[in-house]
Amino acid sequence: MGPVSFLPKYQKLSSLRGDLAKMTHLQAGLSPETIEKARLELNENPDVLHQDIQQVRDMIITRPDIGFLRTDDAFILRFLRARKFHQADAFRLLAQYFQYRQLNLDMFKNFKADDPGIKRALIDGFPGVLENRDHYGRKILLLFAANWDQSRNSFTDILRAILLSLEVLIEDPELQISGFILIIDWSNFSFKQASKLTPSILKLAIEGLQDSFPARFGGVHFVNQPWYIHALYTLIKPFLKDKTRKRIFLHGNNLNSLHQLIHPEFLPSEFGGTLPPYDMGTWARTLLGPDYSDENDYTHTSYNTMHVKHTSSSLERECSPKPMKRSQSVVEAGTLKHEEKGENENTQPLLALD
Repeated sequence: MGPVSFLPKYQKLSSLRGDLAKMTHLQAGLSPETIEKARLELNENPDVLHQDIQQVRDMIITRPDIGFLRTDDAFILRFLRARKFHQADAFRLLAQYFQYRQLNLDMFKNFKADDPGIKRALIDGFPGVLENRDHYGRKILLLFAANWDQSRNSFTDILRAILLSLEVLIEDPELQISGFILIIDWSNFSFKQASKLTPSILKLAIEGLQDSFPARFGGVHFVNQPWYIHALYTLIKPFLKDKTRKRIFLHGNNLNSLHQLIHPEFLPSEFGGTLPPYDMGTWARTLLGPDYSDENDYTHTSYNTMHVKHTSSSLERECSPKPMKRSQSVVEAGTLKHEEKGENENTQPLLALD
């Protein structure tokens, strides 16, 4: 038997790059590292990728009650990636994606960034999206819960803005593979605000995110949550799958536990990170254009083409951002104490979206 060779990591990546010539066009543009991640974590095999997609497409005939409005290869592929290439599970998710939209038609009327309700939510920072990804390549979404002005934004419009944002982001194949993480800051979130989170609207959100959208959520992190947010668990528990209870972490004020999972260099200062405070208008400007209040037309092309047009001055005044409440978790970088014994009870997994 010949000598065994253990190739250094860079040589393995070089060999992987050599395979790019044989790669399906559906993986074009992906980094070699991401292709390897898809193979190891998602069971993605470029040699049978088209067959996998076709087998999912062939199942559509079994659900004549659902209008499958998009069935191209690239679209179906994101559902396979979200379900680690288990074809039956991928088809089930595809069917639920369109069924959710059929059952909630009002939510998806004028499902564009210039819809007044969606626009207000985006301008108010629902959601926030950080420019850079974390050390695992995941996109970081932020929600500052106290910014929910219930006289200005309905919960449904906030959910619509989040779903629309995910539609735009999931067009990126890198994110289909690496996924997302969500951080929710509950600082200053009042009991009165929490009382509006009824079982019916929480169920609507969980169905839309957990059961009906092709995204991989690697973690949902609660920061500065009051006791009544813990109580919400009893409301949402009946709506959760068993396997989805591992990836929400309740950190409380313990930013050290957050930093063990998301490194400070990827976080804004609100979460004890080294980045500047998050600008609430960042993501809104991305979708609406850098000068979204000007008298110009802006167009963003995604699964749904979003035409952002000038609105009346009264609507602009209505949509103008209000002063935002900020997190109480601001700390100096490097001043966090080591987690004490007994503190980790606040970081137990509570809920996950997979």
